[in-house]
Amino acid sequence: MPKREVIIPPGMENIYDTYHYAPAIRVGNTLYLSGQVGRDENLNVVEGVEAQFVQAFENVGKVLHAAGAGFDDVVELETWFADSMADLTTFLSVKDRYFTNRYPTWTGFAVKGFSMPGILVEIKCKAILGLDAA
Repeated sequence: MPKREVIIPPGMENIYDTYHYAPAIRVGNTLYLSGQVGRDENLNVVEGVEAQFVQAFENVGKVLHAAGAGFDDVVELETWFADSMADLTTFLSVKDRYFTNRYPTWTGFAVKGFSMPGILVEIKCKAILGLDAA
């Protein structure tokens, strides 16, 4: 029977301790990532649209790395955008810096808002570890 392993990268301990959720959970070879946003390690929202998108993807990468995975292991991507998808072109440009080889499925939503003011996007994904390159 697979075990449930909580994944907490260095610098994200405050999320688990303060807000009581895991940055990711690994069950067998499947990794479930919580939504990542454009905040730094001190939970400060990064200023600027592109910079915040980059920070959100950097946070996703940090969680993936802590589990021994990378962007090529991501099979499903979900994104939520604040209010509208007006910055979709910028988002796609940033996304393509991280997904360069193997592309995941992707669903995007526009939402009314997030738990912290100033958040522009939240990125959630699922990864399968140990997939072959075919």
